[in-house]
Amino acid sequence: MKNALYILIVSLFFSCEDVIDLKVPTSDPKLVIEASLNWFEDTDGSEQQIKLTLTAPFFDNQVPPANNATVFVEDSNSNIFTFLEQENTGIYKTNSFIPELNQEYTLTIIYDDQTYIGTEVLTSVTPIEYIEQNNEGGFSGEDIELKAFYTDPANIDNYYFFEFISDIPQIPVLEVYDDQFTDGNQIFAFYSEEDLEPTNIVTINNYGVSQQFYQFMDLLLQQTSNNGGGPFQAQPATVRGNCINITNPDNFPLGYFRVSQAYQFTYIVQ
Repeated sequence: MKNALYILIVSLFFSCEDVIDLKVPTSDPKLVIEASLNWFEDTDGSEQQIKLTLTAPFFDNQVPPANNATVFVEDSNSNIFTFLEQENTGIYKTNSFIPELNQEYTLTIIYDDQTYIGTEVLTSVTPIEYIEQNNEGGFSGEDIELKAFYTDPANIDNYYFFEFISDIPQIPVLEVYDDQFTDGNQIFAFYSEEDLEPTNIVTINNYGVSQQFYQFMDLLLQQTSNNGGGPFQAQPATVRGNCINITNPDNFPLGYFRVSQAYQFTYIVQ
């Protein structure tokens, strides 16, 4: 009798299940431009890459690459650096880029009979001087916090983009800073991770960026923060980068073209 009752209950439970077909809004794919040309210390900066993908429906497991594009960057001295696609990956590379501080560069992408352009200036940055570690951080007082100190050049508007990458399986932490209230002073970028432990390695990349990129990334980070809502909540606005579609302005791309001097600091947690 008990077995019969159990089977009846299970049958009733599963018979009440309905398949819910979620209707997620779709639109025509947009070009997504990941073009960050970084001139790291102790390199000649000649090897660079640009990644092109297309937007995809929310539930798709893969991001489609944008194949067979024509990609090149031109500086104000009329030097042209051609980026060639690597085996239909959507990743385009060059080994002839010439970085020069304060030089203006223009990116051109021709894809699907439409032309996209973006312009940036290679921006300098000050290196990280040292790291200060605090083992009693966070709400629990047990998180490890790191402060990456650097000295801001005086009487110049400076904007910084920091990337913190640890060897534990966590998404890199991105932060942007300006010197509006710290001009000419020694200041720090902040990183905290509750899972950090001694001997973990944290790689800190510091990029010099333009005011336009700072504003773009600051807005993007605000919209993708923990307070930005779930995956089904509409974002307040589309965050546009500095690339435009000169063939069809309404079909604007996503992403950004950035050119930066960069420093890297590797820290072993104590």
